[in-house]
Amino acid sequence: MAPSSSHAQTTLDTVDRPSWTPVVALAAGIAMLVASEFLPASVLPALAADVGVSEGVAGLAVAATAIAGAVTAPSIAVLLPRTDRRRVLVGLLVVGSVANLAVAVAPNFVVLLAGRLLLGVAIAGFWSFAFGAGLHAMRGRDRAVSAALSFGVSLATVIGVPVGALVGDAIGWRAAFGGAAVLGVLAAAGIARALPSIPAHPSAGIRMLREALRHRRLMAGVGCVVLVAFGNFAAYPYIRIATERIDADSTTWLLLAWGLGGVAGTVLAGVAAVRLRLLAAAAPVLLGVSLLVAATASTLPLLAVAIVVWGFAFNMVPVATQLWVTRVEPERVESAMSLQVTAFQVAITIGSAAGGVLLDSYGVGTPLVVGAVAAVAAGLGFALLRVPAAAR
Repeated sequence: MAPSSSHAQTTLDTVDRPSWTPVVALAAGIAMLVASEFLPASVLPALAADVGVSEGVAGLAVAATAIAGAVTAPSIAVLLPRTDRRRVLVGLLVVGSVANLAVAVAPNFVVLLAGRLLLGVAIAGFWSFAFGAGLHAMRGRDRAVSAALSFGVSLATVIGVPVGALVGDAIGWRAAFGGAAVLGVLAAAGIARALPSIPAHPSAGIRMLREALRHRRLMAGVGCVVLVAFGNFAAYPYIRIATERIDADSTTWLLLAWGLGGVAGTVLAGVAAVRLRLLAAAAPVLLGVSLLVAATASTLPLLAVAIVVWGFAFNMVPVATQLWVTRVEPERVESAMSLQVTAFQVAITIGSAAGGVLLDSYGVGTPLVVGAVAAVAAGLGFALLRVPAAAR
């Protein structure tokens, strides 16, 4: 009887222990898409020269992706209310690969811009569905799922962007986008294999979105997401200028330090999310403080501390806000996530544009200060909003 009981217990433990494979596959997918989103920044001078536009115009390739994402995030579930979510996620990664391939072979800027718009559709759609798919695969482990997906984003910014620059310098910018297309197909194959079939929620579609939009606390939180993301992206596109103001020779390692701080922030956020209201409030405030210090720093050590804390604080925000919107609206996770993604994409577009205007008019310190004010305001907003308790 003892061996039989032992075997039964082992079987039970195996059944109860969730598999990380689907979540790892989802994290790899989002890492590929995010790396693709910021790839133009790695190869901008060569890209601009090859398609015959200025570097400023070529920079629209990133803004176009965010604009397409802002439109796609709230609408994709409305257009695909009953489609199996695994099929949608695989399809979106394939769309992302087609988008990168279009950029790789683009004969002119119009085709390149079309490819970037298509990538925005893939990124926003994938983000909107990935968290719900991860929860389906690992029920009751929302903090782990959110941290894993955000870790994929952090990894993409720390590794993907520098690797893209190296490939672009060694082989050419078109090869960098071609490689991203191939890796996207591999990520799609991984999700097709690792993820179980995920039926759509019975109320998915326009009804779910309409009900989420009527949820006042959710919409107040989405407003706070816009504020904190605006605060970061009013400043982040100009981080290199901020570092060169103090020490141009230290720029590379300071950018790496930002990324490493981001990885640490993502990991810690998954642990600290057990106190979600505190995390959602503290991360934006810490971001605001780091931006203010970066704006006023006059020495390299102080700037380095500010940069690391900046990366640390901001990369806690996606984990905190994903969990916040889905805890507030647990019955409409897809719509809650789509609104969070929309908030980020709108903030990226408006924040980077406003930061550029402030930079040209007043210098690099001003966008950092404005970003700091917006981030602190977001933190205060989250502190005032109650979040329901949930199982770990």
